Amino acid sequence: MEVSDENLATLASYLEKTLNPDPNIRRPAEKFLEGVESNQNYGILLLHLINNENAQLVIRVTASITFKNYIKRNWAVDEDGVDRMHASDRATIKSLIVQMMLKTPEGIQRQLSDAVSIIGKHDFPEKWPGLINEMVEKFASGDFHLINGVLRTAHSLFKRYRYEFKSQKLWEEIKHVLDNIAKPLTDLFVALIDLAKKNNNVPHALKVIYNSLVLTCKVFYSLNYQDLPEFFEDNMPVWMPNLLNLLQDKVPCLETSDETDVPGVMEELRTEICNCAALYALKYEEEFSPYAPAFVTAVWNVLLNTDSKLRFDALVSNALTFLAKVAEKNSYKNLFEDPATLSSICEKVVIPNMQLRESDLELFEDSPEEYVSRDIEGSDVDTRRRAACDLVRTLALHYEDKMMSIFGQYVEVMLQKYSESGGTAWIGKDTALFLVTSLASRGGTQAAGVTKASPLVDLTSFAANHVLPELQRPNVEELPVLKADAIKYIMTFRSLLPKELIATAFPLLIQHIGGRGVVRTYGACAAEKLIAGGMLPRAALAPHAPALLRALLAALAGRAHPAAPAAPPPPADPAAHDEYVMKAVLRTLACLREDALPYLGEALPKLAGMLAVVAKNPCKPHFNHYLFESLSLAIQLVVKSNPKAITAFEDALFPIFQDILQNDVQEFMPYVFQMLSLLLELRGAGAGGEAPELYAALLPCLLAPPLWERPANVRPLVRLLCAFVLARHDLVLSSGKLNAMLGVFQKLIASKTNDHEGFYLIQTMLFKFGQSVMQQYTKQIISLLFQRLSSSKTTKYVKGLIAFMGFYSAQFGADELIELVDSVQANMFALYVQRVLVPDVRRVSGALERKAAAVGCVRLLCHSARFRADLQPLWPAVLQALISLFELPPDESTLPDDHFIEVDDMPGYQPQYAQLTCAKSAADDPLAGIDDPKRYLAESLGELSRAQPGFLPPLLAALDEPHRAALQACLAAYSVHVC
Repeated sequence: MEVSDENLATLASYLEKTLNPDPNIRRPAEKFLEGVESNQNYGILLLHLINNENAQLVIRVTASITFKNYIKRNWAVDEDGVDRMHASDRATIKSLIVQMMLKTPEGIQRQLSDAVSIIGKHDFPEKWPGLINEMVEKFASGDFHLINGVLRTAHSLFKRYRYEFKSQKLWEEIKHVLDNIAKPLTDLFVALIDLAKKNNNVPHALKVIYNSLVLTCKVFYSLNYQDLPEFFEDNMPVWMPNLLNLLQDKVPCLETSDETDVPGVMEELRTEICNCAALYALKYEEEFSPYAPAFVTAVWNVLLNTDSKLRFDALVSNALTFLAKVAEKNSYKNLFEDPATLSSICEKVVIPNMQLRESDLELFEDSPEEYVSRDIEGSDVDTRRRAACDLVRTLALHYEDKMMSIFGQYVEVMLQKYSESGGTAWIGKDTALFLVTSLASRGGTQAAGVTKASPLVDLTSFAANHVLPELQRPNVEELPVLKADAIKYIMTFRSLLPKELIATAFPLLIQHIGGRGVVRTYGACAAEKLIAGGMLPRAALAPHAPALLRALLAALAGRAHPAAPAAPPPPADPAAHDEYVMKAVLRTLACLREDALPYLGEALPKLAGMLAVVAKNPCKPHFNHYLFESLSLAIQLVVKSNPKAITAFEDALFPIFQDILQNDVQEFMPYVFQMLSLLLELRGAGAGGEAPELYAALLPCLLAPPLWERPANVRPLVRLLCAFVLARHDLVLSSGKLNAMLGVFQKLIASKTNDHEGFYLIQTMLFKFGQSVMQQYTKQIISLLFQRLSSSKTTKYVKGLIAFMGFYSAQFGADELIELVDSVQANMFALYVQRVLVPDVRRVSGALERKAAAVGCVRLLCHSARFRADLQPLWPAVLQALISLFELPPDESTLPDDHFIEVDDMPGYQPQYAQLTCAKSAADDPLAGIDDPKRYLAESLGELSRAQPGFLPPLLAALDEPHRAALQACLAAYSVHVC
């Protein structure tokens, strides 16, 4: 693909078509671009188009987004060594991208900045050592478009330091960065402050300068996150006073008008400064202590001077977080221990920021999903309430008595006002409930909620007097915020509340699943957590099952209450589906098991109908996962009770599965393959007779190469092929697909990522088809296995190979295995024993794998004529390795060819494989006839001793003393005597 005007015009044309709302125009264009992106110069063409000022801006922006995604998908070389880009393209892109990024419009600059950070993650600094110097030299340009472009890229490149695990490689990279950027960044910071003073009355210039300061603070935070760099420690007298002044500065011309909810540049700057101050207060306490009092005062004044408007949310949240971090440290205790200070914090900071605002109420009513994500999920969006809650918890931990006394008074006043007002002062009670939850919590887990609470708060009494009464109101729509608060209280303290109170509350929770929005979600979430935590065991749940499932199914159908008129289909918009309700359905069915059968007749058509709807727009991954899990569990339960019912499931689900496969719904394919495997395995186990012809039509499609190119498909596809081999081996043979399956095995075994799946597939084929079918292929199979061993000897592969060889030896005979391996290359089996089996058998993990390895060793030792002839010198070493396998823990050390791949290194968007717990296959044991490998060893040695007296003693004498003692103990345990 040459860089020519003709190709640029063609590329622009197809990019324009990708913006067309008509899928008949858009999809072919997308497919075309996917098809050509592997061509040389594709990325270079995109860059030339981005840089073409004569092209439409919308095309240039589209090209920049396409380029970023192209880099994301293709820059990383995968762990099997497959490089999807030409080396010359890589070099050209790195030589062009920084200069190009810095001179393009901001919308394009942001995309190219992201692309630089993606490339940097893989190539910087080893393969791109000049990147920082190329960027830093632009600081002296005086052009703020260039400077901000560099700072934005630096932030994008360095922000991963905030969450990376410490390692030598990371330290070396950060040192390289600091050596090249710490001083220029500090000089730029000082120069920007000086420029701000000189341009004090020039609003446009000030806005650009302060934007640069915001980005500078972000880079400063990232560079300081892992550890306090020596340069920045030495220059704290430069940074800290200036940050403090910027926090206190008032620049009237940059203050945001009251009409907007979007933070202005001054709010953004103060937010970042609070972030930096909190980092230093938490991690570098001693160095920061001289500056702490002044920062506390400044942050306090910021909080007092900001109101409840949305644009201050991030600032207030970071400011409260700073105070919480400071309050954690003993050296700053004197700043908070005065009761007057605590009282002032409560009255002027905590309670105002805990109170529900008009915007919060709008979110509660209009965007319940976002409200829930902020309130009970702990989303990435920091809220004022959560930050105030964290501050309260920190203060209550250190000044418990004082805090309870001060805050307790406010709580009493707010509850009293609510009681006297007849419910109109409900916002005060909402604040009181939130405050009590914050004060009482001392620690907990995601699974159990709060498990440790303050002894000064009587949780049970408070629940009985102030929580249950809200749930006992007959109208579930009345005062919905307090309903949600009450449900959240029970959910939060579920592990600490008495069983009697939980038993009283549970029917009330079911009623509230019939509510709307947040109340419905909280009701379902609370019910699910109580069941999951064992507060409602199966026997206690059974009486509530009809009402609970009726309420949950009504909620899924979009009805406000189970008693409302039936609404046939589920909501047509998948975005309206509630994942908490779906999870509660799954949890209820999983707890009830067979007791759920009477209700599944009503539930299954609704769940199948819902699957047909979400398949058209799979926008909620958690909801979808719980839906597939629920269907899988229903299949397991019903077919176990009535094997013939499997036909009804196939009739209902196959048309939906067919649509998903035909429309290439990538997110759902791994789920569909797992459920098809489950159905086919149940058929193979005898449910409903032989599998119908529907499956026969499916087999050729499963072997199509494009399906196997998606990582998420590989594991479920292998399982499905194995299900075909086990349940419909006649179909595999009659359709002539055996060679295609062997081709899949060859592809899998060559991959470091999927080699274990290759072992699973070939072992299943050998086990089911036997030597009569497979003998003609076994030499080629062994040849492929040893080729891979010589090219890439990873720990995972060695473990799989040893287990496979053990299986083969046990299934078809030890001497047969030896002859097969030596037919590929003379004396190769002896080399395998010396270089792989003996040194590495202890690496094998997994019960079935260790059993296969052990049984294989026993077969070699006791059932192989070759091991009593030319291979006899290897006999003691193999037995010693086998004893180590029995007596010592698995060897978890790694081999030189091991490479670790990060999840983030997966190129581009890939639907991730998610195991359906309820569709798991039972682990088939091809060696089920041998229960105890140790007993098998002892008894086999006994048989060998009787068959060949005098053969074993000299061999056993060659063992090391510890191994000999372990063997004697094993023989004695099974009453075996050798001679």
